[in-house]
Amino acid sequence: MAKNKKETVDKKNDKQEGNKRSFKISKQQKFVLGCLLVLFSIALLVAFISFYVNGQWQNDQSVVNQLGDRTEVAENWLGKFGAYLADLIIYRGFGLASFIFVRLFFLTGMFLALDLSTQKLKNTWFWDIFAIIIISILFGFFATSAPELGGTIGYELNLFLQDYIGKTGTLLTLLFGLIVYLIFKIKISPEKIQSYFDSTKKEFKSELDTLKPAVNQPESAYNLEEFAIKEEIESDPEIDDIHIKTVDTQFELNKEALKPTISHSSEIELNPILKPITPKQELPLVSPDEAFVIEKAEEEDIIEENLASRLVADFGLFDPTLDLSNYKFPTIDLLKEYSTGGITINQEELEENKNKIVDTLRNYKIEIAQIKATVGPSVTLYEIVPEAGIRISKIKSLEDDIALSLSALGIRIIAPIPGKGTIGIEVPNKNPTMVSMKSVIGAAKFQEAEMELPIALGKTISNETFVVDLAKMPHLLMAGATGQGKSVGLNAVLTSLLYKKHPAEVKFVLVDPKKVELTLFNKIERHYLAKLPDTEDAIITDNAKVVNTLNSLCTEMDNRYSLLKDAMVRNIKEYNEKFKSRKLNPEAGHRFLPYIVLVVDEFADLIMTAGKEVEIPIARLAQLARAIGIHLIIATQRPSVNVITGLIKANFPARIAFRVTSKIDSRTILDTQGADQLIGRGDLLYTNGNDVVRVQCAFIDTPEVEKITDFIGSQKAYSTAYLLPEFVGEESGINLDIDISERDTLFREAAEIIVNAQQGSASLLQRKLKLGYNRAGRLIDQLEAAGIVGPFEGSKARTVNILDLSALDQFFNNEQN
Repeated sequence: MAKNKKETVDKKNDKQEGNKRSFKISKQQKFVLGCLLVLFSIALLVAFISFYVNGQWQNDQSVVNQLGDRTEVAENWLGKFGAYLADLIIYRGFGLASFIFVRLFFLTGMFLALDLSTQKLKNTWFWDIFAIIIISILFGFFATSAPELGGTIGYELNLFLQDYIGKTGTLLTLLFGLIVYLIFKIKISPEKIQSYFDSTKKEFKSELDTLKPAVNQPESAYNLEEFAIKEEIESDPEIDDIHIKTVDTQFELNKEALKPTISHSSEIELNPILKPITPKQELPLVSPDEAFVIEKAEEEDIIEENLASRLVADFGLFDPTLDLSNYKFPTIDLLKEYSTGGITINQEELEENKNKIVDTLRNYKIEIAQIKATVGPSVTLYEIVPEAGIRISKIKSLEDDIALSLSALGIRIIAPIPGKGTIGIEVPNKNPTMVSMKSVIGAAKFQEAEMELPIALGKTISNETFVVDLAKMPHLLMAGATGQGKSVGLNAVLTSLLYKKHPAEVKFVLVDPKKVELTLFNKIERHYLAKLPDTEDAIITDNAKVVNTLNSLCTEMDNRYSLLKDAMVRNIKEYNEKFKSRKLNPEAGHRFLPYIVLVVDEFADLIMTAGKEVEIPIARLAQLARAIGIHLIIATQRPSVNVITGLIKANFPARIAFRVTSKIDSRTILDTQGADQLIGRGDLLYTNGNDVVRVQCAFIDTPEVEKITDFIGSQKAYSTAYLLPEFVGEESGINLDIDISERDTLFREAAEIIVNAQQGSASLLQRKLKLGYNRAGRLIDQLEAAGIVGPFEGSKARTVNILDLSALDQFFNNEQN
């Protein structure tokens, strides 16, 4: 029996040893796995560096979202795989701290390849992952506007910690984590710090001790301490001799030899020779009888009246509206009144919401000293003053709980309200009141506004008309999800300017990729719109023409700056005032400059089709065009970082955010959250770099816009729309090769490739013929000169004018004949 038990135990041990042998990795496998990890770490490093170079992480987001589409080309140095890895580990992971993963994989690979003990790696993995988490949360805490630094995990962990322990607690926690890392990983202790300072102090003292003898040593080659100097002075007034004796030697100085000797003493004269003093010549005195004449210079005549003031006196100030002197502004009766009774206050609803807010806060032991309600068109603001000792972060963390108790959508807590000692809770009304454009346009705040370009957006929570100046913004960025009111907001902006500015004072450049939103403004083309010469429609619906229009605006901007330079003024307002005062000569090229407002209804579509060709002129206009009266209004329904880039955001301080679907989109637009908690239907947040203001946008329907444009279009207009300067592209300045003898040797082969592919591009020739870009570009120019391909069309490939190879052979035969 015992023997059987022993046999079964031996079998179990043999089986366990066999399992261990089966899972044991050989040296060859370790070496291969280690090399794979080392190469993978290098690939990660390349992908990560490429992620941050030239903002490629913004451009590759569309590639990551459409990973299966082979037509999408990634800018990452490691291709689509690198773009996906960088987006997954950095943007959606730990941000800049992800570079530590490169070190971890490299060390693990080297340990495996060199067959070293991997027990040491456990400590390295633990502390490096600890450092990754701490660094990611630190970047998420300090760099909230740059999500690529802290990553999604750092951002979310930072928010999670702040919800429970606040900003101060989060900062203290991170500081504690750093201290733990320094003590346990880097082995820093107070004793080491003290010993370091003690050692540096001792070194400094030793250096001083070595320097002391060198400082005290005299310049003489003899040391005075080694000599004993003895002076023997006799009572006789004459000193016979001086003996200087030393300890070892003695030398004497002969007094007679040291006395000064004077040869030819008879030549020295001790009597001074006095030089004769010549008397000074005295000026002749004027006799008192002679007359003293004082001449007074005549003062020049001052002409108080110059040419400009004479012209103003004769003809008056220049009136830019003189060509359309009978123009009548649209009347307010053209707008529709949607609500007659104003805001309806439901006392029961207010009391019910107030009680629910108070009860919810009391459940969490938060007492309120005071509460006040301000009723707006669509949102009611409840201002509360908590009892002393209540932390604001505690109230802010209860946002979802208050929304649950009120059964309302879009609860927004402002803690604290800027400029007030209260906390605001914005609650949507059950029966919101529509804000009509008529009530906003007719308000005294808009009618009496002394602004260059006044815009009435709507009404605030306190039911005040919200009016801003586009000239002070100086550019406006509008963003929000589809159907939340962007197009209505654009119509409200344009309508405000039509009601306040004469056709001579403002011009619109309208870009409408949708082709249906801004078509009603075609009726006022000769009044208010601007366009390029030799174009039919003033409203641009073709994205290919947008690039020329934007470059034309850049040319207009440069021309206007030249006029301002000649007039020695700094902005368009001073220039126009000087021109109205007839101080600028029209014969010298000076003219009255109207404001130009560029409106782009869907900016994301332009970025997708034209890309950098659109972004560069828009960035130039946004940076420079403020002083010369060109202002931009850009709207988009896709508030992603590759559309609203950092360059765009830096030059568009004024932003309007309608309702969006996520907090990330809200931060992309406003650099803060809140737009994801709006209720839609024109509910917006406006910021101009300062506080965020909640506004209910005024509603204007299509029939109202049609009435206004019909009223303006039926009046006398200019002979044509305002013509922008014609833009001459870079391609038009190229002298195309026409001489057949100077064609490239690969001309025919390149023509066959282009005709076969039916796509004319230099990159195609580079790939097929293995050429450099310069030679491929020259071939494309020669093909264009021969008429085989069409002209340059921006980012699109050139059109091919020859359909097949037989037609191409016929083309070459005709050339030879």
